[in-house]
Amino acid sequence: MGQIITQVDAFTDTPFAGNPAAVCVLPIAQDDNWMQNVAQEMNLSETAFLVRQDNGFNLRWFTPTVEVPLCGHATLASAHVLWSEGHLSSDEEARFFTKSGILIAKNQGEWIQLDFPVNHSRVVTATPELSEALGIPYKSVFQNSLGYLVEVESEDLVRQMQPNFQQMKTLPMADVIVTSLTRLDSQYDFISRFFAPGVGINEDPVTGAAHCCLAPFWRDRLGKDEFLAYQASSRGGVVKVRYSGGDRVYLAGQAVTVMRGELIHA
Repeated sequence: MGQIITQVDAFTDTPFAGNPAAVCVLPIAQDDNWMQNVAQEMNLSETAFLVRQDNGFNLRWFTPTVEVPLCGHATLASAHVLWSEGHLSSDEEARFFTKSGILIAKNQGEWIQLDFPVNHSRVVTATPELSEALGIPYKSVFQNSLGYLVEVESEDLVRQMQPNFQQMKTLPMADVIVTSLTRLDSQYDFISRFFAPGVGINEDPVTGAAHCCLAPFWRDRLGKDEFLAYQASSRGGVVKVRYSGGDRVYLAGQAVTVMRGELIHA
């Protein structure tokens, strides 16, 4: 029997929405080239590879072009697969050993909670090329380990912007979170989009790692600890965010399995 690959739509309860990730629960560790080749073959924003260890699973994430140190939606998808396919019982927490430290997922009924490291941003002076590449004016620009965090004036600007991805690749950092407050009548607190041409993903549908940056950013501005956030890609996705200070952010999302296949040449 070949390697089973499960495709999960994360940060949504609706098939063909949210952010798709492929999940491979491996019987033994595989080499980096093999994992990169599988991720390229899947051609999703992330493919997750898990190997059981004592008290948890080793977890790595690959885009079609590179390995990344942290991925929220593929971690959410991985936890969903572990519970839904019987690798863990529903009352067991999922512990992941990753390049970003130990990450923990908990089953909360229809939602999955992720315990992730916070990512603080610092204000920077942006170059004119950044606004030109994004194609919109901005209120303020910050920087974190993920890339730029750009605040704009309105939800409409976030939804309607059409960046120049080739031009973005020439910036000092090619990956950009764009965010704003939502309209007064919205059920969401803030809205965002995430562009990552630097790692081969022009626009990521829903990004857990970006919300590790957005949590402290909006807590400082809104003076509260809990948020309901919307990432406004063409697929769209919902993230519950809780941050009370300190070094951890709690994200919660839903997930649905949409496809299961067998890799013959494993």
